[in-house]
Amino acid sequence: MSNHTSGYALVTGASSGIGEAIAREYAARGRPLVLTARRGDRLEALAAQLREQVPVEVIAADLADPAAPAYLFEQCSARGLFIEVLVNNAGYGVPGRYTSSPWQVHADFLQVMVTAVAELTHRFLPPMQAAGRGRILNVASVAGLVPGSIGHTLYGPVKAWLIRFSESLALEGAAHGIHACALCPGFTYSEFHDVTGTRAQVSQMPAYMWLKATDVARAGIDAVERGEPMSVPGITYKFIRLLTKHLPDAWARRLVASRSKDFRDDH
Repeated sequence: MSNHTSGYALVTGASSGIGEAIAREYAARGRPLVLTARRGDRLEALAAQLREQVPVEVIAADLADPAAPAYLFEQCSARGLFIEVLVNNAGYGVPGRYTSSPWQVHADFLQVMVTAVAELTHRFLPPMQAAGRGRILNVASVAGLVPGSIGHTLYGPVKAWLIRFSESLALEGAAHGIHACALCPGFTYSEFHDVTGTRAQVSQMPAYMWLKATDVARAGIDAVERGEPMSVPGITYKFIRLLTKHLPDAWARRLVASRSKDFRDDH
């Protein structure tokens, strides 16, 4: 077991975007880190910076590989690392309508966004329960709180699942000193839209719709520490959540449908 009094925070998808911002924020708070993502070179570059603040371990893994969650758990166990904080951040979007991509593309997406999250949590939760402390921060999206849209067909439903999963974990973990929280940001400055090919569309969005990854990271970490089961950063997105929650369902669906072309590839 590690000699450090604070357990490690394992951050998936830590090589860029919100995951990198969460890693940096935890390092600033003195939390040792385990960084994982597909791109080992970027992880090593980030780790070299953060090691000036805290101990950092790097484990490159692709969560699209069904063997990856077990590999991550085994590597942490072999290195004697107690994972006190699990950050399920790794994710992406599949652009276009549902049948515009082959099934294997969707299967990989579900492996990363659902199965890997569920398995990592299932593996790392028992040691937290035994220690009587732990944190699980699941990076969801405001897309999981509003009606579905055309394009990126599985993205909103997956994020909605992640929110409900977090709520259940929060209830189950309370007796063991474990907090779980779904972090639900809106549009955030990152590489996400470059990967999905929607950068040109979302660049037309007004400035007030955009969040900084550093602010999102701070909001999520503060919320899980307070024991809040969900965090929606930014006044704009708090208002959107409130609006769609109280509008009649048919009106909310029409509103989202009318704007989906502004931020989704619907071909």
